[in-house]
Amino acid sequence: MEHWTWIVGAVVVAIIAIGLFNSLTGKKNQVEFAFASVDVQLKKRFDLIPNLVASCEKYMGYEEKVLKDLTETRTKAITCSNDEKIALDGKISSQLRSVFAHAENYPDLKAVETFTLLQMSLNEVEEQLSASRRAFNAAVTEYNNAVQMFPSSIAAKLMGYQTRAWFEAAPVERDVVKVWG
Repeated sequence: MEHWTWIVGAVVVAIIAIGLFNSLTGKKNQVEFAFASVDVQLKKRFDLIPNLVASCEKYMGYEEKVLKDLTETRTKAITCSNDEKIALDGKISSQLRSVFAHAENYPDLKAVETFTLLQMSLNEVEEQLSASRRAFNAAVTEYNNAVQMFPSSIAAKLMGYQTRAWFEAAPVERDVVKVWG
């Protein structure tokens, strides 16, 4: 009889281990899927930036550094790792806002249809990117909880899983917006 108790105990432990493994793997895959959705939106944004820069260069000669910095950040973001993309995302968002803020000083540029269409396209991509970031952060939260909470934390440690970083607002984006001069 004692022999069967050990067998039943071993089967229960195996089922629990398999369940933990599958749960953690599913959560990890959900994070990867969510990041892939963010990556698609980042690619759309990266594809629009050269067109934006090209349409602005003619009118914004004095703002050449703003456009050059945006182009350099875009180039770096295309070739970097996923964690670096997360870090550069806020910088690109800030640089895009800067380009549009500078564009306010150029009425001829704002009147160009191509610029207006690019601005609308980038706004749409930014909205989609925001939604993708929220989905990614939700998946990361669920994954991080599983990696940090008992008993799945034991399985996560054995599998080499570590917590993931969220998409967060850059420090400059957290500043209070000054509405009045």
